[in-house]
Amino acid sequence: MDNSRLLARVDRLESIEEIRQLAAKYSLSLDMRDLDAHVNLFAPDIRVSHEKVGRIHLKAWLDDTLRNQFTGTSHHLGQHIIEFKDPDHAIGALYSKNEHECGGEWVIMQMLYWDDYERIEGRWYFRRRLPCYWYATDLNKPPVGDMKMRWPGREPYDGAFHELFPSWKTFWATRPDRDKLPEVAVPAPVEHFLETMRRGAPTPKIRVR
Repeated sequence: MDNSRLLARVDRLESIEEIRQLAAKYSLSLDMRDLDAHVNLFAPDIRVSHEKVGRIHLKAWLDDTLRNQFTGTSHHLGQHIIEFKDPDHAIGALYSKNEHECGGEWVIMQMLYWDDYERIEGRWYFRRRLPCYWYATDLNKPPVGDMKMRWPGREPYDGAFHELFPSWKTFWATRPDRDKLPEVAVPAPVEHFLETMRRGAPTPKIRVR
């Protein structure tokens, strides 16, 4: 193996680890309410809304959200798949199981983050973080049935947990012929597992909790 290929492989491994640390730092800084540490995990020109760009606006939005909705939170990370578009851009899917103290209720949540990462001046940042929710409900109220997003004081609604991947709807919309063995698709390339599963689906619009 020539030196350039070896350096590229080392760089890829170091990038994967830095991105995983980025996700872990996101949870810790959010739960400990260190908003400066938190917003500095995002690109300096992070888009917060159609009109607002930058970490200062992200910090203001976070401060308002965290003070008015939650007494405390705890984010527990699960599996993390990372794929690279080029040496300085990557995407990722990360599971998260979260707990929230909301006044007199304890709300549990299952979700995944759909992330875009960018390396800027040698350091990895979140370029975009899309929260796709499956359910949110009081600890003592299992979210069985439709509209699993059940925040205190709000009407229930559907999350976007399954909208990233068309296979969910396809699975339930079709019935296999039990007299025939199913066909198996060609395995996805190692670096394109997520994009293959996405099958060109549009990015869902997330309802703010």
